[in-house]
Amino acid sequence: MEFAELIKTPRVDGVVLHRPFMPTVEGTLCLTGHHLILSSRQDNTEELWLLHSNIDCIEKRFVGSLGTIIVKCKDLRVIQLDIPGLEECLNIANSIEALSTLDILSLMYPFFYRPMFEVIEDGWKSFLPLDAFKDLETMTDEWRLSEVNKDFSVCPSYPPLVAVPKDIDDDTLRKVASFRHGGRFPVLSYYHKKNGMVMMRSGQPLTGTNGRRCKEDEKLINATLRPGKRGYIIDTRTINVAQQAKARGGGIESEANYPQWRRIHKAVERSNVLQESLIKLVEACNDQSHSMDRWLSKLEASNWQTHVKEILTTACLAAQCIDREGASVLVHGTEGADSTLQVTSLAQIILDPACRTIRGFQSLVEREWLQAGHPFQQRCAQSAYSNSKPRQEAPVFLLFLDCVWQILRQFPCSFEFSESFLVLVFEHSYASQFGTFLGNSTAERAKLSLPEKAVSLWSWVNRPQELERLTNPLYEANSLVIWPSVAPQSLLLWEGVFLRWNRSSKCLDEAYEEMVHIIEYNKELQNKVNSLRRQLAQLETEDPLLQTP
Repeated sequence: MEFAELIKTPRVDGVVLHRPFMPTVEGTLCLTGHHLILSSRQDNTEELWLLHSNIDCIEKRFVGSLGTIIVKCKDLRVIQLDIPGLEECLNIANSIEALSTLDILSLMYPFFYRPMFEVIEDGWKSFLPLDAFKDLETMTDEWRLSEVNKDFSVCPSYPPLVAVPKDIDDDTLRKVASFRHGGRFPVLSYYHKKNGMVMMRSGQPLTGTNGRRCKEDEKLINATLRPGKRGYIIDTRTINVAQQAKARGGGIESEANYPQWRRIHKAVERSNVLQESLIKLVEACNDQSHSMDRWLSKLEASNWQTHVKEILTTACLAAQCIDREGASVLVHGTEGADSTLQVTSLAQIILDPACRTIRGFQSLVEREWLQAGHPFQQRCAQSAYSNSKPRQEAPVFLLFLDCVWQILRQFPCSFEFSESFLVLVFEHSYASQFGTFLGNSTAERAKLSLPEKAVSLWSWVNRPQELERLTNPLYEANSLVIWPSVAPQSLLLWEGVFLRWNRSSKCLDEAYEEMVHIIEYNKELQNKVNSLRRQLAQLETEDPLLQTP
């Protein structure tokens, strides 16, 4: 298919662009296969380059011969284009709708994008399972890297290499995969260096109504227990939902077959509920006509903060079992690719200081989301504005990022990255020139030859100038476990995402710059103090009479 077939009017002059908190711009609107571009001859005017894949939906309005297109973006921005001429406006609107809903992966922009920067580090090779396993080997010899899924036949959503207990062979893994939803057999998610406890993740067991049993499954998860120790199975579904799953072939681990494991059920909402919640939240944030009571009631009705609280509470529970109870943990919901990953990755943010660094967080996103088979292509196909009926879209990853921001806000000195880094990752998960978040699994990315044909987001982020921009100036390495508060009054609306386009950030930007200036000045003064101390110590050694009492 040629993009030209979808572009009826490639260029229109005299178009007026309205953007939040920016001056109105008049210029020429151009449509390409991947971008909506508005350029102006006015001096010092910022051009608009908008990826079609970032467009969630458009609305058309007509007054006389003037047409208006309201463009609503997946990053929650809303812009307005005033286009002279009804035919031109209709053609542009139809083209945008066609180009923004293309779902052929090989036609996406990452396959056409050529970086304007020097690629110093290949982000595709920065966080490979083999490298993560080498780090594990320095701490324990009880695990091995299995190639049982090297052709993706055992579990289509798992990577080719997975860490499993050393005493469990590949034939056992194949049998366990047939007993777990989607073939997602229990694999290592995290090893707690402090006490040797582990966190694993999987899909639900396929016990069904007949109480089907799999002794290989029992053997696999029992292999992670220390002698005389019990483990915890954290099921992200309520007990009722988990019991109902039996009728559809799913189920739970029975106490009779897993006597060494205590099962705990938590109520983390499923993806379809989250999508509705996001739509309500964004609608509330965009309505400027609210009274205080109405704003607070609409915010509460969205239930977004309740979801944040549920996930953080469950992640804290998993971390508590590992760090304070000294027990190993298995986390799963139904498929094991949504709420499961939210919990395992947040538990690692709490437990592991390495995950709070910029590279450590990138590694976490790779391991626990991309390689673990979170279906980004399905979940991020629509954001909060789309008019079409949600299919499998859900802000699962955005909700995880919101939870990370909540912890960052409570521990502002314990994270190497700033809020800007989280916002950037959110934006690129929905629409990007980079190939990192394309596809639903490692298998799909391999089939598309993405590492050979597209650039990784991490190649761009890990350049010195970008790292400097995304680094938290308050950061001081903290090797401790951090325990966030999940009390309702401790959890705030993430304004940096949900109110970013609704009010000016000028004052916040100025305050941030002043803070950076104070920190830099403090460092200068500290260096002077250290220099003077060294000089004083040198003088004291040269002249004993100067020695301080």
